[in-house]
Order: sequence, then structure tokens, then C-alpha cells
Amino acid sequence: MATEIKLIVGLGNPDARYEKTRHNVGFSVADLLAQEAGVAWVAAKAGIKARITSLPGGQRVLKPLEYMNNSGIAVRAIADYYHIAPAEILVMVDDFSLLMGVLRVRTSGSAGGHNGLKSIIEQLGTVEFPRLRCGIGPVPPNEDPADFVLSTFTSQESAAAADMIQRAGVMVRDILAGGIAATTGKGLN
Repeated sequence: MATEIKLIVGLGNPDARYEKTRHNVGFSVADLLAQEAGVAWVAAKAGIKARITSLPGGQRVLKPLEYMNNSGIAVRAIADYYHIAPAEILVMVDDFSLLMGVLRVRTSGSAGGHNGLKSIIEQLGTVEFPRLRCGIGPVPPNEDPADFVLSTFTSQESAAAADMIQRAGVMVRDILAGGIAATTGKGLN
């Protein structure tokens, strides 16, 4: 039997200046899920720096409001508060090692150089949690990856980014309906 997803985490940076950056794709997918479900974001409980909402199926959606490097703090606090196991947490994250628009789902894995995933792994003490990686790459030659992820999409990339966010939302709904296996074999580009 597939593990049920109880917490969906969109990673991003909290300041308005980062709102439309590549690094905030996880936030964008989380916002889409909330908007489509017609649910509002509220402050998380117990002083946790995060916004949270619940989907009609009872799953919680979380946007940590720490910077990316510390996003695991809120994930751990919410997981502890609601008694959610790491395998029941789906993390949505940008990935510059994937070509623009490519989606990849994994049930576990390393941080792959992503500081948000690194923080979650450190806080949860495991790599055994599912993640949906959203391709924002490649990093142009001679550009610092840190600068690249904090840049906005070019006008040529905007339509592809919007399409990827929509497809990521569909993929999350498929995962909630049928588990990670429901995404196997589906077109990910």
C-alpha cells in the first residue's frame, strides 16, 4: 500500500523581492493548489514561521517563511505538531540541474545541492521523503548558480514556467489521488 501524503511543502524565500524568482517555484505551486481549492493561507500554529492551509482532502500545504537555508525548521515543527512522518511529506522544489519545464518525482534522495532540501534533511534526520523537482535550468555558462536561482524568468521562459507550475499542480493532485506510483509513466516535460 502506498504511503498517504499528509503534508505538501512548497519551498521558496519569503520576501516580496523573491516572489517571481526561479527559487520560488515551490511557493508558486503551493499557491496554485490553494487557489484552485479555494482555501486561504493562515499563520501556522505555535509561533512557527510559516503559512499553512488545508486542502479539501485534509492534506496540509505549507510555505515555510524562513529563508531557503532554514526552511527545514518549519517543516520539522509542523511535522512534529501534526504527527506527520517524513514519508508522508511531499516537498516541491526548483532544480537547476533539470531543463526548464521538466518535472521529476522521487520518493527519496539527496539534497542535490539544494539548500532547502539540505535543511529539511538535516531537520528530519532522513532523506526518505518524496519530492517533486521542477526544472528551471540550465544555468548559463559563467553564471553563478546562486545568482541564477534568485533571478526571474526571462520573457522567453515565462510561458514555459507558468505551464510547468500548472503541470506540477496536476501532478500533485495525481499523487494525492493515487500515490507516487500514479505519476509513473506520465509525460514529465
